[in-house]
Amino acid sequence: LIAACSAVIDGSNQAIWQVKVAPEVQGRVFSMRRFAALLIAPFSLVLAGPLVDKALEPAMVEGGALAPAFGWMVGTGVGAGMALLFIICGVLTSLTGLSGYLFNAVRHVESTIPDHSATVT
Repeated sequence: LIAACSAVIDGSNQAIWQVKVAPEVQGRVFSMRRFAALLIAPFSLVLAGPLVDKALEPAMVEGGALAPAFGWMVGTGVGAGMALLFIICGVLTSLTGLSGYLFNAVRHVESTIPDHSATVT
C-alpha cells in the first residue's frame, strides 16, 4: 500500500510542481521540498523502533492486546508487531493521499494556481 500510493502521490505532486514553478527556480524549490521531506525521516526511525519493541510486539504475541484484532492479518509472535506497523503506515499513507480530495484548494490546485508559462510576459 505504501509503495503503490506513494508512487501516485509523488508523481502527481511532482507534475503539478513542475508546471506551477518557474524553471529558473525549480532547482531551489525542489531541493527545499526534498530537504523538508528527508528531515522527517530520522524522527520516524527513532520512533518506530521503540514503538515496535515496547508496544506493538508485546501486544501481538499470542494472547496480547492486539492479537485478537490483527492476528488474522499479520499473525502473532515475533515480527507481527513490525508487520502491523507496516500495515498502519500503509493505511495512513493511503488516507493521506486520498484526503486531498476532501479539500477544494488541493483538489483544484491545477486550475486555481496559474502555470509558470501563463505568468511570463
